Amino acid sequence: MNPNPRYTRTAIFLHWLVALGLVGTFSLGFYMEGLPLSPSKLKLYSWHKWAGMTLLALAVVRLAWRMSHPAPELPGTMSPMARLAAGVGHWLLYALMLAIPVSGWLMSSAQGFSVVWFGVVPLPDLVPRNAALGELLNGVHVTLNYLLLAAVAGHAGAALHHHFIKKDTVMARMLPFAGRA
Repeated sequence: MNPNPRYTRTAIFLHWLVALGLVGTFSLGFYMEGLPLSPSKLKLYSWHKWAGMTLLALAVVRLAWRMSHPAPELPGTMSPMARLAAGVGHWLLYALMLAIPVSGWLMSSAQGFSVVWFGVVPLPDLVPRNAALGELLNGVHVTLNYLLLAAVAGHAGAALHHHFIKKDTVMARMLPFAGRA
């Protein structure tokens, strides 16, 4: 554990950049699902894939940063169970940030739609075209996204609980404009 009471500036930047990216990509995913097939919908799918691959890259960077820069210590007032829940919750978020874009990439490959990052860099298909596998992976992708939504809600709820109920510094240590110790 890191005795510094705050996360590093880099960790804070990556946290909020990924958070904004997740909100945007998730919102785009929900929006485009209900659209009829059209050139506009296909363009939105491309943007969704670009965002997903960008978030995958950012999640890898974020995880590498986290593994090389320990998190600040949790307050001594937290119970062992609360500490365990915090750790499990954070690692679940990391796992989902990696698994969701990979599941989308696998799904696109299986459905026969290549992923071309920013319309310029073609990414290799991860599996051969297979309609049944594509449908299965679509369900996996959707399910993982709902799990992420629940995990993010729990994460935000815990941060707000610490800030407003516990009145400790757990949330402040990740806020970009909170005072540095």
